[in-house]
Amino acid sequence: MTHAVGYAEIAEHFRGQIREGAMRPGDRLPTIRKVMQDWGVSNGTVVQAYATLKQEGLTSANAGAGTVVTDYGSDNIATRVRTHAVTGTALATGETSRIVEVGTVGAEEVIASRLDVEPGAPVQVRRRLVTRGGSPVHLSSSYYPAYVVDAAPELAEPVSTGGSRELASQRLGIAQGRVLEEVTSRLATEPESTALGLTGSVIVTQVLRTVFLTDGRVIEVALKVCNGSTVLKWSTPLTDSH
Repeated sequence: MTHAVGYAEIAEHFRGQIREGAMRPGDRLPTIRKVMQDWGVSNGTVVQAYATLKQEGLTSANAGAGTVVTDYGSDNIATRVRTHAVTGTALATGETSRIVEVGTVGAEEVIASRLDVEPGAPVQVRRRLVTRGGSPVHLSSSYYPAYVVDAAPELAEPVSTGGSRELASQRLGIAQGRVLEEVTSRLATEPESTALGLTGSVIVTQVLRTVFLTDGRVIEVALKVCNGSTVLKWSTPLTDSH
């Protein structure tokens, strides 16, 4: 039986080309008719795929030029969740993740307040350096409450899971519900500068992310740090489609 190609696969194909640099800002995507012919799909499938890329901020409509690639930035959690659903990994095409630290640490006040534990309480941390094309994209520290590590003990090991939240969510049998992302700017610490290949006094963007399950519990609090010049993009529904 021939596999029917869906809009998500087409979107991921072009998403990957953009992330890998095969398609750069200003490049024009193929016409809808061309994609229909190449993939053997309907007009509606291509339109939905292109709409997905536009909603993610990866492309835009340019009068006289069709659909073109915009400046590419750092993926937000919603995009990574969709990527995991399609590919089985939360990493974008062309990205690699290296775990630089796994262990138990005392929760700093900002982390403790979001995990609803006392400051200094022991929590599990996984720190990763994500690179794209050999260049650092961001340094991410994920903190997990005890019940999450009990469900997914792999999170206490220095091994890649392909998607830590997705693994824990699957083990718990409860879907991820929503995320709160808080963005600030500050000077990079020395370890951050070293990891991200920055020199001198450099401003970095810090994204503090709190992910909730549909039952209201926090599954992860993560601190993502990237170069302050990195474009961060969010796409958030403003109406309930259900």
